[in-house]
Amino acid sequence: MCDNSLSFDLLHPHPLLIVISGPSGVGKDSVLQALKARNLPMHFVVTATTRSPRPEEKHGVDYFFVSLEEFERMIAEDELIEHAIVYNQYKGIPKAQIREAFASGKDVVLRVDVQGAARLQTLYPNALMIFLLPSNEQEWIDRLRRRNTETPENLVLRVETARKEIESLPRFDYMVVNAEDRLEQAADTIVAIIQAEHHKVCHRIINV
Repeated sequence: MCDNSLSFDLLHPHPLLIVISGPSGVGKDSVLQALKARNLPMHFVVTATTRSPRPEEKHGVDYFFVSLEEFERMIAEDELIEHAIVYNQYKGIPKAQIREAFASGKDVVLRVDVQGAARLQTLYPNALMIFLLPSNEQEWIDRLRRRNTETPENLVLRVETARKEIESLPRFDYMVVNAEDRLEQAADTIVAIIQAEHHKVCHRIINV
């Protein structure tokens, strides 16, 4: 039973806070690009990070690439919803983007690692939690190798970390398989989940 008032306000559901997570190399960024291409009423939050950009990444689009000093300032001035050290680099989620998107009636999509997803779920229990999985472990390891962004030592670390992260699956509301050459199918599934959530009688109300 939920606390929503029985009125026609139910026909105008609250914007969703959608958390998309999963192990490194599962294709989180590719899924987000597929969702963005559909021009849905969503805001895709850009995470701040202290790591250096990869060759194909753009500041303000893929991440806000900031110095350690700037990141520490953002922490001190309470500009982040959450932050963490991931693979020896800081990552954090700015508050302002979410507030502005909610004010305009847009759903908000957050692409975070599993560690960040756990903290977000603690902060916002009504967030919609979606976990991406590869169709099998070997496919996923092959994806990591093809990225050519990891040293052999880092690749081993990511594999070990991901095996532990998959144990977090029961914390999520939905799992979506992002299989090789099935990207659009994964995006279709996520859109269907979001549409179903907007038609629930009990809305997921989020206050940031």
